[in-house]
Amino acid sequence: MTHIRPSSDPDLPQITAIYAHHVLHGTGTFETDPPSAADMAARRADVLAKGLPYLVAEEDGKVLGFAYCQWFKPRPAYRFSAEDSIYLHPDAAGKGLGKLLLAELARQAEAAGIRKLIAVIGDSTNAGSVGVHRAAGFTPVGTLTSCGWKFGKWLDIVLMEKTLGEGDATPPEPSAG
Repeated sequence: MTHIRPSSDPDLPQITAIYAHHVLHGTGTFETDPPSAADMAARRADVLAKGLPYLVAEEDGKVLGFAYCQWFKPRPAYRFSAEDSIYLHPDAAGKGLGKLLLAELARQAEAAGIRKLIAVIGDSTNAGSVGVHRAAGFTPVGTLTSCGWKFGKWLDIVLMEKTLGEGDATPPEPSAG
């Protein structure tokens, strides 16, 4: 049975390997060189330091995927809007794990004070990612055409959004603002 849980330090080698596969073989990320385990650990630590979720889908001790969110932009005014990221082990694709990870990520992001989740989906032909976001209640807000070059071709970025909780109906808590 698959279990969605917070990531931990021992998960980093598997997380790093999953992401490296996507960097080297996919267009969901526009990175072209796989980051090191140390780089991935630093990225994870930055997410957690902001109080944001970094999750894994695990089955029988094997990490099948991971998901996290990070401020949409680094400036503090963006701290209520976060970009989500989901990556699955190639053997786990198409089994509903992305949907499970995204649902739990949205729940935990809302609990952390995020009001807007933003998907920045690499490659407009990435039907799996667009589909999982649409199924999770994200709506398309635009496409940036031909803004990335990878594998000898121009790639688009699809932007989608989902309002969490009260969204922009109320201001954030006074201590947050």
